[in-house]
Amino acid sequence: MDGKKPLLSVRGLEVSYGAIKALLGVDLDVYEGEIVSVIGANGAGKSTLMNAIMGDVARQAGEVSLDGKPLSSKSFQVVHQGVSLSPEGRKVFAPLTVEENLMMGAFPRQDRLEIHRTLAHVFELFPRLEERRQQYAGTLSGGEQQMLAIGRALMSTPRVLLLDEPSLGLAPIVIKDIFKELKTINEGGMTILLVEQNARQALMLSHRAYVLQTGRVIMEGPSKELLANPEVEAAYLGTGHH
Repeated sequence: MDGKKPLLSVRGLEVSYGAIKALLGVDLDVYEGEIVSVIGANGAGKSTLMNAIMGDVARQAGEVSLDGKPLSSKSFQVVHQGVSLSPEGRKVFAPLTVEENLMMGAFPRQDRLEIHRTLAHVFELFPRLEERRQQYAGTLSGGEQQMLAIGRALMSTPRVLLLDEPSLGLAPIVIKDIFKELKTINEGGMTILLVEQNARQALMLSHRAYVLQTGRVIMEGPSKELLANPEVEAAYLGTGHH
């Protein structure tokens, strides 16, 4: 991108689970202010990629850097460095309230005033979370839990927000809402890397995309081009959605 340096850069990333190679030398760049999506079939290695960036699974080879500096291999350090994840399956803390869940996301930060500003911002993005701030997270609907997982990841004011399968198990109308919020979050200046089963939604939201197949990047480019690509259409978009 015109000699610009990527904000998040992944080079030659390899991950294995025992004898199974999950990632085989993945290269990927995310530039400041972009939404980049990674699409691919189940088992392509999408979640592994996210977990390896976060340091939640061991990186066998390759490097991950933020702003030219290596990212730690320990996830709490990665959050301190400026990358946070809204994980697949949401993983909210069910016995805690909405507000307590959000505050858990702010653990790397010290400044109370700033933390409360971020909290107010999250409530502005997701008014439903504010309405339910004293409710236990376990009592929320799937869509509300997804909002909470995204809100919790935003509480550490990351430079890059990672989203792992935000549409998983949600009704189409809820997915539409969540994706609209993601667009708003990005327009506010947040850089986003999105892994998503719903390839069409992901390509419609993102600026650029990578196609992952059995641990390798087989295609990359502007999302609009990939949306129009017959191979991508046949493999990932399914017909009859036009």
